[in-house]
Formats: sequence, C-alpha cells, structure tokens
Amino acid sequence: MGASALVTLLLDDWETPAKIRIVALLFAVGAALAFPIGLFAARLVSQGRRWEVAFAAAFVCLAAATIGMTGGLFALQYRSYYAEWHAPAFTHTWVLQFVFTMLIALYQFVVLGIRLYFPLGFFALFAASLWFARQRR
Repeated sequence: MGASALVTLLLDDWETPAKIRIVALLFAVGAALAFPIGLFAARLVSQGRRWEVAFAAAFVCLAAATIGMTGGLFALQYRSYYAEWHAPAFTHTWVLQFVFTMLIALYQFVVLGIRLYFPLGFFALFAASLWFARQRR
C-alpha cells in the first residue's frame, strides 16, 4: 500500500519528495498493522466455508482493516497537529474538540486518501485475497 501511494503521488507530481515519503510511510505502516487484523477477521468469517467465501471475506476484511488502520493513523497525526490550539486535556471542550477533529480527519482521509490505493493497492488486495483463499483449501 505504501508503494501504491508512492507511485500515485509521484505520478501526480505532488508536493515535495519529503512529504511524499511521509505519506507513503503512513500508508505502508497502516497496511502493515492492518494485515494481521484483516487476516484474523477473514479467518473468523470464512471458517469452514468454500474458497469463494474465503476470497470475499479476505477481500472485504483486508480492505476494511487497511482503510481503517491507515485512516486512524492519519487521524491521530492530524489531531496531534491541531492539539496546540485545543483546550486543556480531559475537559468537556477538549473531548468535543478531540472527537470532531478525529471525525473531520477521517472524512478527509476517505475523500482524499482512498484514491492513493488505486490502481496498485487494488491489485495487491486482489492478490492477497486470492492467496488467502488458496491457503484455506
């Protein structure tokens, strides 16, 4: 997923090389952390079923885990940037600022970040799901 983000951003001639590396690293770390979670969820869903079900379960679970984990990491980084202007920790105002900052970051990730998974990330997801389904036989 990091390679997919890197290639997409390089082809778009996006920002500076340092920022491209940071975004690619964020996507790579998010995918690396999400992979075992996605596999575990796929195994739970597809236990004892046919290979088509295993493929679909892996596809959905890996995609959801990868997007969720990478989006969560993006939201934490986003929140850390805006923390300087937030109220003191654990106050009512701080909780509202924390929740809405995280929600806005997740929204921005969905709108702007999902496109970085295409086309390479989609092929990697397909290949990983196919590998998972073949392992389940």
